[in-house]
Amino acid sequence: MLVHLSIRDLAIVRLLEIEFEQGFTVLTGETGAGKSILLTALGLALGDRADSGFVRPGAARAEINVSFALDDAPDALRWLEKNELLEDGECLIRRVIGQDGRSKAFVNGRPVTLQALQELGSNLVEIHGQHAHVHLLKAAEQRRLLDEAAGNEALLMRAGDLYEHWRRVRAELDTLTGSARDQAAREELLRYQIEELEQHDIAGLDYGALIEEHTLLANVGKILSTGQAQLDLLYEDESRSVNAQLAQAIHALSDLSRLAPEMEGTTALLNEAQVYVKEAALQLRRQLDRVETDPGRLDWLERRLGDIHSLARKHQVRPEELPERLDSLRSELSSIVHESERIEALESELQRILADYQKVADALSERRKAAACTLQSRISEVIQELGMPQGQFVVEVRTESAKEPTPLGWDHAEFLVSANPGLPPRPLAKVASGGELSRISLAIQVAATDSKTVPSLIFDEVDTGIGGRVAEIVGQKLRALALGRQVFCVTHLPQVAAQGHCHLLVEKVNADGITRSIVRKLSREDRKREIARMLGGIRVTEQTLAHAEEMLDSHLQSELEV
Repeated sequence: MLVHLSIRDLAIVRLLEIEFEQGFTVLTGETGAGKSILLTALGLALGDRADSGFVRPGAARAEINVSFALDDAPDALRWLEKNELLEDGECLIRRVIGQDGRSKAFVNGRPVTLQALQELGSNLVEIHGQHAHVHLLKAAEQRRLLDEAAGNEALLMRAGDLYEHWRRVRAELDTLTGSARDQAAREELLRYQIEELEQHDIAGLDYGALIEEHTLLANVGKILSTGQAQLDLLYEDESRSVNAQLAQAIHALSDLSRLAPEMEGTTALLNEAQVYVKEAALQLRRQLDRVETDPGRLDWLERRLGDIHSLARKHQVRPEELPERLDSLRSELSSIVHESERIEALESELQRILADYQKVADALSERRKAAACTLQSRISEVIQELGMPQGQFVVEVRTESAKEPTPLGWDHAEFLVSANPGLPPRPLAKVASGGELSRISLAIQVAATDSKTVPSLIFDEVDTGIGGRVAEIVGQKLRALALGRQVFCVTHLPQVAAQGHCHLLVEKVNADGITRSIVRKLSREDRKREIARMLGGIRVTEQTLAHAEEMLDSHLQSELEV
């Protein structure tokens, strides 16, 4: 439950400290006194968006501190434990807003994100605004209230997850199948191109070796004639070869070296040269012996190179790049084939998701229809007590035969009402007047809230448009709702204010030319005067004071009788 609220420099509040109690607390005050500031502060503490306009003029920053006891808040306790923020079984929230509009949030002294604060806040406090009856006319709000009463949170999360999964798979499938027709033609071309390249053994192509062999065979005559001529010049011409002339020189210098010993070095060099000439000649001979004319092989090489050059032009690559091109085509074909397999896999996955979604949607429908029966019975009872004695409330659930999933299932929920006997129920927007809609809205909130686990409920002027006996019944309902929990109600109705276990008065005071809002917890005597003011306006008489006294005593007497 909400234990303490501290506000500093927020709007027209300079400093405010409030302690709260269990049970039904009413907040009253003149219009414009600042009752909304309390709800604004609490909303900011629970994650509402902030801006610099919230900071009191002249102040550096606004600060809100809120503390909660967690004995009656198991969901909040679990959230704090899960997020490692639990400290001594309590929850302290601090929100600071700077003049630049930036804000910081802390839970039990540790910084948290705004999203985390909102998640925690939803487990601590639920606020029913004064315009709830306007939202009630919207189909989305009617479905939300029904799901809330049915406890469908887990199923809705599962439905949302399946919907998102289905949407992603469907998008990928649409992308693949959308290009499938073009890919079929592309696949046929790829298979033809790959087959053609494989027929020419492009995978094992060594273009450089083919060019080298072709060059050799195309020049065999020149190689043999030139090689033989050089062989004769080096060795085989016995009279004019280099070898013969070296032999003559060596013989002549050998004779001279006996006369001139210094020539022995020259002779040795010539002997070495003669050895190299002989080795070169022998190697040349062996090479020439291996060179053979092969017209058939040459013809095959020319055809092979012609095919290769033709393929290279067709694929717009260099001849030596053809093997790489074949690999690329094979990879692309594999990708297309895999896409076909992927399409089949996605179609199977889509069917599986739809089957799972159907189960969840059916479970949602079943729970919604069961909750609708219970909810419409409880709401009918409440609206009959709230001045519509013949009123009948109907929650209609229609399951639509949709082909595609939605995040919320396949049901359409609609609230219908019949205010008078003999008339069929019709949609709220077509039947209910403003006052009736306020009462129906309050009845729904009271009936739907009864089963909630949120420990603190706030009703902000939800009793607008009602009065008299109905207003007293509204107060009784809110007081009964506060058994075992904390309920707050901002009200202008004395009949409601008199039902409170605790009464807070919001006032506007002017000190030193500065207007501020203050909050006072009223004593029994102060409550009597405030209720008298609410009854009689500016002039409080003994009669209105007596009436106020009677109103305060009446609910106590009723509880004693019970």
